[in-house]
Amino acid sequence: MKLIVCGGGTGGHIYPAIAIAEYFKNQDSSTEILYIGGKYGIENKVLKNYDYRFETIDIKGFQRKLSIENIKRVFKTTSSMLKMRKILSRENPDLVIGTGGYVCGPVVYMAELMKIKTAILEQNVFMGVTNKILSKKVDYIFYGFDEALKRYPFDNAIVSGNPVRTLEFNYDKKTARKELNFSSDEKIILSIGGSGGSQSLNDAIKLFVNYAEKNNIRLIHSCGEAYYDELKEEFIYINYDKFELYPYIKNIGKYMQSADIIICSAGASTLSEVSYFGKPIIAVPKAYTAENHQEYNAKMIEDCGAGYCIKEDMLNADILENRVQNILFNQDVFKKMSDNSSKLYKGDACKIIYDTLIKGR
Repeated sequence: MKLIVCGGGTGGHIYPAIAIAEYFKNQDSSTEILYIGGKYGIENKVLKNYDYRFETIDIKGFQRKLSIENIKRVFKTTSSMLKMRKILSRENPDLVIGTGGYVCGPVVYMAELMKIKTAILEQNVFMGVTNKILSKKVDYIFYGFDEALKRYPFDNAIVSGNPVRTLEFNYDKKTARKELNFSSDEKIILSIGGSGGSQSLNDAIKLFVNYAEKNNIRLIHSCGEAYYDELKEEFIYINYDKFELYPYIKNIGKYMQSADIIICSAGASTLSEVSYFGKPIIAVPKAYTAENHQEYNAKMIEDCGAGYCIKEDMLNADILENRVQNILFNQDVFKKMSDNSSKLYKGDACKIIYDTLIKGR
C-alpha cells in the first residue's frame, strides 16, 4: 500500500507521525511511505535521521488579525493546495494521515476532496483550529486522551492514545540507569522544556538546582538549543556533579525511564511518553500555545491524579521544591501518581490506528 503521513512544526507532531509510519512499515514491508512537512519546520532536520521520502509545502498559520502578512499566507495556502493536488495525483496513495500542525490542512483537505481515505490524530485534550476544520471532512479521528472524546464526541472518533516511539523507548529502569552510569538507588529528576525549550522553566531550574544539591538528587535538565550557550555560562560556577545540562536529549526514552519524577511542558506527545513509563508528572504548560491547549492537557494530568499543573506565571523554584517534596519523599503519593500516570497511557496506539484503518476493526 501507499501511505502519506504529515505533521510538522513541533516534535509533538512529528514523532507520532514517524511512529505510525514505522508501525505500518513493520506490519507490511512493501508499504511505500511519503512524509510531507512544512518548508521551514524542524521536520526538515528530524527526517534526515529516517529513511523516508520527504517533501515539503510552504504553509504558515494565519494571524488573528487582518494584515498584509495574512494575505500573503492565503496565497501560500492556495499554492500549497495546488502542489498537494499534483503530489496526490502522482502518488495515488491509499491513505493519508495527519498528526498535527498547519501543514496537515492542505494535505488532508485535498486528499479528502480527491476521495482518498483520510484520518487525523488529535493528540491534545482541546482540539486545534486545523483539526476542527478537518474533523468535519475526514474518515476517522483518533484521540490521544479520553477527555478529548468527551469534548468532541464525533461518530467517527476513536480513542487510540498517542503513538509513542516504543522501539526507542524499550528500556526497563534498571537497564536504563546502568547504561547511563546512574546508581540504582539514587533519586533522579528529569526536566525537559519541549523541543524549543522553556524560558520560565530554565529560570526556575537556576535556583532549583540548589534544592537538588541539598537533597542529593540528580537533576537532568534539557533547556533547548536556543538557550543552551547562555545557561551554560550561568551554570559554570555550580560545582554539583549530579547536575547535568543539555541543549537537547536525543535518546530521551532512556532518561525518562531512569527518572523518578519528570518536569515537562504539557505537549500531548511528551505527556504520553511520560505516562508510557508511568512517571509522576509536574506539567508546566506553555502559555503561548495555540488555543492554550497545553493548559487543558496539564489540568487533565492534575485532575487524574497523575501529577501537578504549574502555570508558567506561577512557576518558580519554591513551588517546584514544594511539589517535588510532596511526591519524591512521600511514598504513598509517589505510588498513587505513578499508577495514575500509567493509566493515562492507552496501550499500543499505532496498533489501534492500523487495525481501524487497514483491518476495519
